[in-house]
Amino acid sequence: MGELTKVYEQYAEQVFKYLMVLCHNSDIAEELTQETFYQAIRSIDTYNGECKMSVWLCQIAKHTYYKYVDKQMKQPQLQDLLSHLPSVEANLIESENKIELYRMIHLMEEPFKEILLLRLLGGLTFKEIGEIHLKNENWARVTFYRAKLKLRERGNMNEK
Repeated sequence: MGELTKVYEQYAEQVFKYLMVLCHNSDIAEELTQETFYQAIRSIDTYNGECKMSVWLCQIAKHTYYKYVDKQMKQPQLQDLLSHLPSVEANLIESENKIELYRMIHLMEEPFKEILLLRLLGGLTFKEIGEIHLKNENWARVTFYRAKLKLRERGNMNEK
């Protein structure tokens, strides 16, 4: 795991800047950077060293960005459906989703639980979260991303 952390620390800023050029939104670029490294870990066996690691990661980032754009193109359909619902019903659905989300967060182990709450409710930056935990900004980013993955897994288990 130490090597992966070193790779992340060495290339995360470069990948983030590349994604900023593509999407012009720091929040989206942060999220896509995390997804890029997740995809890189999943496909590390395909990296053969013919190109620089940074080039390989930026290629993954580009494909991650394209997937994001495709997903965003499909989402307005969902928003159109919700906009036709009476506002009371839409508010109830949104409220139930929030309650379920916070219930799942409440059941998580530390530090994932606290980091999610600091980021989502507290609106703290990764740097601030790292300072609170006496860690660095990259640790906060990686831990937040891992917490989101755990939430997704729990959400998928609840749907089954």
